[in-house]
Amino acid sequence: MTSNSNIDTTPIQIFDTTLRDGEQSPGAAMTHDEKLEIAILLDEMGVDVIEAGFPISSQGDFRAVTEISKIVKRASVCGLSRAGFKDIDRAGEALKGAFRPRIHTFISTSPVHMKHKLNMGENAVLEAVGASVTRARNYTSEVEWSAEDATRTVPDFLCRCVDVAIQSGATVINVPDTVGYSTPQEFFDIITMLRNRVPNADKVIFSTHCHNDLGLAVANSLAGVLAGARQVECAINGIGERAGNAALEEVVMALRVRKDIMPFTHNINTTLLNRASKMVSNHTGMPVQYNKAIVGKNAFSHESGIHQDGMLKNVETYEIMRPEDVGVHATSLMLGKLSGRHAFKDKLETMGYVLEAPVFEDAFRRFKDLADKKKHVFDDDIAALVDDGIMRGKDTISIKALRVEAGTGIVPVASLTLEAEGAVRSVTVSGDGPVDAIFMAIREAYPHNAALQLFQINAVTEGTDAQATVTVRLEENGRTVTGKASDTDTMVAAAYAYVNALNKLLVKREKHAPEALTVAR
Repeated sequence: MTSNSNIDTTPIQIFDTTLRDGEQSPGAAMTHDEKLEIAILLDEMGVDVIEAGFPISSQGDFRAVTEISKIVKRASVCGLSRAGFKDIDRAGEALKGAFRPRIHTFISTSPVHMKHKLNMGENAVLEAVGASVTRARNYTSEVEWSAEDATRTVPDFLCRCVDVAIQSGATVINVPDTVGYSTPQEFFDIITMLRNRVPNADKVIFSTHCHNDLGLAVANSLAGVLAGARQVECAINGIGERAGNAALEEVVMALRVRKDIMPFTHNINTTLLNRASKMVSNHTGMPVQYNKAIVGKNAFSHESGIHQDGMLKNVETYEIMRPEDVGVHATSLMLGKLSGRHAFKDKLETMGYVLEAPVFEDAFRRFKDLADKKKHVFDDDIAALVDDGIMRGKDTISIKALRVEAGTGIVPVASLTLEAEGAVRSVTVSGDGPVDAIFMAIREAYPHNAALQLFQINAVTEGTDAQATVTVRLEENGRTVTGKASDTDTMVAAAYAYVNALNKLLVKREKHAPEALTVAR
């Protein structure tokens, strides 16, 4: 893999698939409002293309693509479709209101996929490529075509498919490493081959879509860029099928930090990366690992004495980027119980939160309550508090009172008062443990058939007085929802998280959308 001083420095387009491929992560389903909120932030952040969903897969996805098309002001909004005309027509209908609509159509091209998945021969696939791209061009001038499982496709056939797609009007050619099988040198060679061998390859944008099964998604994507690809498909926090996609934050920061070998520009406002990471984590219920590059809790932490000594002398000894560059504030201990509204509001704004008056007052009240319980209130505490409040504010089922009794030699008991749809009910239920008793009490106060799939506790900060963030995942009739809540009392957080998940389930019941089709690219 090589580069030279004459390299094309055309800006790199960032294609975000958090709302489509990212949502296919098991248990990562988002509500309609959550998708809109993420789309607005992605547009603000400077993402070039937002893949908003797969319109034919469900009414929920169709609605999401339709609404996102209306609210996004700058980015191209993209809808995914298979090669069938019904898929393409549905995508075209959903994208009617988009400022810059794009249809993204795909078909498998590898021998194993054509034989076992499509039951189609090469000629039939080539015909489908041409027909699907031509159909999509009836709706929009921006048409992206993908060769599913491109990295395991016979090179000559891949070239023929790309040639047909270009002749039929595709403006973007995507080369997916669908199963995360490729290596950087191999991926570099594939992009180079296509650009050199396919007629009119210089008339289209080549794109990468790399999965992370071998932990090489970002490396492969950057290799593709060095080979001439000018669009990278990625997702916030790297979420997606199986081991996920290339992480957007890692791609853009690698391009920023290593301009010496990758002299490319992009439109991403990197100071919003940390905010986007937390928003996606909160909405999907998928925590970010502590040592995750760029946005992990430990990404800018230094515990080794040698490292700390070096940092005190010069931050460049151990940090290759500034925390502020990705929206992380180095100072974490700022507020306490004597802090006023002005200081709290200023702190929220530096963390990227702008709250309406009623939401701000509720957050400030809960901040004061937290400050009375905790000796130190950290930035992460405040973020958890605000995010939790925003989620609770949308709930139609709410907890009015909770008392839990547990200990050695006694049966755990939870006494709960719950309000749902204007009706208030109080119950007292025993369980195998305090959490089991709480969940059983909620189930008795508000009967439902949802099954508990996940119960997870994470400490927001350090210390015995730290807030606990609890994640609860429920499943009912194929619909999966994730609830989260934070509190210094783990049992209280567990109760709120379960109720938050129930409220999301109510929303999904009302929509009654079928579960989205699983698509791997």
